[in-house]
Amino acid sequence: MASSDKTPQGVPTSESHTPGTPMKAGQYVLDKGAQMLQSLKPVKQMKQHVCTFALYSHDMTRQIETHHYITRLNQDFLQCAVYDSDNSDAHLIGIEYIVSDRIFEALPPEEQKLWHSHAYEIKSGMWVNPRVPEMIQKPELENIAKSYGKFWCTWQVDRGDRLPLGAPALMMSPQAVNLGIVRPDLVQKRDDKYKITTDSLKQSRLEIPEPEWINPNADYWKQSFGKGFALDIEPTEMKLRAPFP
Repeated sequence: MASSDKTPQGVPTSESHTPGTPMKAGQYVLDKGAQMLQSLKPVKQMKQHVCTFALYSHDMTRQIETHHYITRLNQDFLQCAVYDSDNSDAHLIGIEYIVSDRIFEALPPEEQKLWHSHAYEIKSGMWVNPRVPEMIQKPELENIAKSYGKFWCTWQVDRGDRLPLGAPALMMSPQAVNLGIVRPDLVQKRDDKYKITTDSLKQSRLEIPEPEWINPNADYWKQSFGKGFALDIEPTEMKLRAPFP
């Protein structure tokens, strides 16, 4: 069993809150002052919120709702801080990098196997920009449909972890076949929250063109007869020589 597939031992998982004492008044003052004095430039570049779903590569029966807060570095590269909700106390559970098909095709084949496609996620209505009209986001949806993502989950809150424990887990995107189909109850819960209908979004996106080519190295589980990826953590020899004289 790989490290990212093990349930942590000896750590409480039953309580819903992150361990720690409540914040003190002095901490609020310090944080507010720092917020006023510091630029926080990387954080302020987050321009979009996307709600979608993700599946664990090593166990695709485990499916979670995810909230991506997106920074676009250029037209071909996006980076996302991924949370488990859009609440003010949401947990930062991972990161996803999104690249255009042009960049993806230049990656080595072994690297491509760690990535997933987004075409079905867009066309099916799973990928949602909450409260943004479809007409406004359509050009972005057309671009994302041709893109690929690599998503590492660092905090497995769905199994009750109260802290980010163990090895990161590679995540996959929803797909139209087999284990890639998202559970209807998860979709309904999301739809009820945002007062949307995923089936209606799917119909409204019929005119978004399908990519001419989805590289088969992406969504590797579909080509590998049920094999996914999981990380092992093991001791290794340290480099003892400093990289400078």
